[in-house]
Amino acid sequence: MLQNKKIIVGITGSIAAYKAAFLVRLLVKNGAEVRVIMTKAAADFITPLTLSTLSKNNVLTDIADESTWANHVMLGRWADVMLIAPLSCNSLAKMATGLCDNLLQAVYLSATCPVVMAPAMDEDMWHHSTTKANLEKISSFGNYIIPVEKGELASGLTGDGRMAEPESIVQYLEHFFAAKQELKGKKALVTAGPTYEALDPVRFIGNHSSGKMGIAIAAELASRGAEVTLVLGPSSVSVPEAINVIRVKSANDMYEACINTFNGADIAVMSAAVADYTPVTIAAEKIKKNDGAFTIELTKTKDILKSLGEIKKPGQLLAGFALETNNERAYALNKLTSKNADLIVLNSLNDTGAGFGHDTNKITIFDKLGNEYTFETKTKKEVAKDIVNTIIKLFHA
Repeated sequence: MLQNKKIIVGITGSIAAYKAAFLVRLLVKNGAEVRVIMTKAAADFITPLTLSTLSKNNVLTDIADESTWANHVMLGRWADVMLIAPLSCNSLAKMATGLCDNLLQAVYLSATCPVVMAPAMDEDMWHHSTTKANLEKISSFGNYIIPVEKGELASGLTGDGRMAEPESIVQYLEHFFAAKQELKGKKALVTAGPTYEALDPVRFIGNHSSGKMGIAIAAELASRGAEVTLVLGPSSVSVPEAINVIRVKSANDMYEACINTFNGADIAVMSAAVADYTPVTIAAEKIKKNDGAFTIELTKTKDILKSLGEIKKPGQLLAGFALETNNERAYALNKLTSKNADLIVLNSLNDTGAGFGHDTNKITIFDKLGNEYTFETKTKKEVAKDIVNTIIKLFHA
């Protein structure tokens, strides 16, 4: 299951760092391509030479040396998973607060891949309320935590805080990758971002959508094994390399891209904030300001979700979004039936932390079987997991 997987192993300053040699050897033995990043404190416990020999790659410790620069952004995009083992109490606190004072922290903050962490610390540190709060925080970011084990600690005490054994970590990763391939062989279509409806060569009608939610859904579908095509409106948010991106501007551009792609899709998630109206006429030159009133004649755009619902074939799953400000539940349920969708994800702008411009979201999902799933406010990465989990459940219902 680890054959040809690209794994970054991050090692921090803990006595458990000595186990990293066994861990790296096991990962390589199982067919993984391993790149090791160490903090300076980690080098007090195990030498970079040892890990370089075992990983068959140079060990990285600094963002730059005399002749080279470690591209932390590309490292974070290269990997299938970033594994931090051991994760010390100090590095945990940095990751929880976004500090970036070494290469490992820079790669962590740049990583577009899943991040798995194996903590290691003394029992009293492990049970401290600050540590618990930091663990909850990094978990809320979408990171995965391998539970610590109980046993003899470096302090001489016996208790919780031992890093999981290398064999257990490798087994965890094998299960991790196996569990995330439920959609292998499936094709998914996702829309994200706003659309811009041109008034003239420089002005447009648009909205505040960033595309973060749709991109997170596309990334989660890809991580579960699906072949994903993302139809993306104007957005500056980065997209994982594994996703095929079709960039569009207008609602009609998005409509055409979806119609052309939908036939080959098993799953379609329409999460883009598509304009409902577009100008009837686009001025050939910039419209000049004058003293009088200015009127724009608008016409309805094509309803992408409804259009796909009309041509949906048996076996295809179609999901839509409903962003509402009032009568939310009624509107969402009406959209579910009138658009012939299989599920609708409801956002309410009345919920704190939901809607455009946030890194979090709060959703309720309604499906065609009459189920209603309500979730608490979470990061959009975690919300994407909830949505994909619900899609998989309905897909196999």
